[in-house]
Amino acid sequence: MKTYLDCIPCFFKQALQAARIAGVDESTQLLILNETARVLPEFPLESTPPEMARIIYKLVTRITGVDDPYRIIKERSNRLALGIYNRLIDIMTNSRDRILTALELAAAGNIIDFGVKNIPDINEELEKILADKTKSITNGGSAFFEYEKFKSALSRANTILYLADNAGEIVFDRILIEEIQKNYPDKKLIFAVKEKPAINDALLKDALDCGIGEIAEIISSGSDAPGTLLPYCSQSFLKIFKSADLIISKGQGNYESLSGSEQPIFYLLIAKCEVIADHIGCQTGDVVLLSD
Repeated sequence: MKTYLDCIPCFFKQALQAARIAGVDESTQLLILNETARVLPEFPLESTPPEMARIIYKLVTRITGVDDPYRIIKERSNRLALGIYNRLIDIMTNSRDRILTALELAAAGNIIDFGVKNIPDINEELEKILADKTKSITNGGSAFFEYEKFKSALSRANTILYLADNAGEIVFDRILIEEIQKNYPDKKLIFAVKEKPAINDALLKDALDCGIGEIAEIISSGSDAPGTLLPYCSQSFLKIFKSADLIISKGQGNYESLSGSEQPIFYLLIAKCEVIADHIGCQTGDVVLLSD
């Protein structure tokens, strides 16, 4: 997916937010914004938004000297999400279609931003999200939710590669992976995280802390980009990526960096911004489960 003009204000917002989270003073925050403004004219719009986000994040790290500004936020995100894990299990227990519910829960995890958004009542927020998402799937959103096609691809696949998104969110991914494992115990499940800090994307420690290692093989993409930018991924990851029978790509960053791929990918996300929604053709807030 290319970068659109509407992405540019978001780049500055990301830069400022990362600078503030890193704890630097206003003069340093201004320096980071000025540096962002300096590099933006050199950035080709044909490139994907995660490529610019990678540049910004490296710029913030270089100027602030903080290599993982979101570390505390990620740890908090994991704790909050793990705190409602049993609630998620209860929802699964009462589900008539467990795979569908697990997909909805994974999508719900994509919109709850544990790191930035202050949620006073996680359970209440979860109920609202599930109600809204079910409604969006039922009332027109189904055009962008290829559930039957996904189930067919899932049943045929031997090796499934799951591309993680954010810390905290991966607890919701765990629910989906556990359900796939229960229904298809012979399938090989591989969970890919980032090699180095990239905003609040999940790293190996996050995946281990959230129990992913108990149900899937965890690997690194070899990348430090907030998405899956293949030129920055390791050869070992690319080998798995190219040979996987089914790839579940979670979140907007992975969609932005991989859409149009020839690999057997299903993108699972909630369209949280108008640029993504327009690119897909859906409405902002729709649950999306689409293949290329």
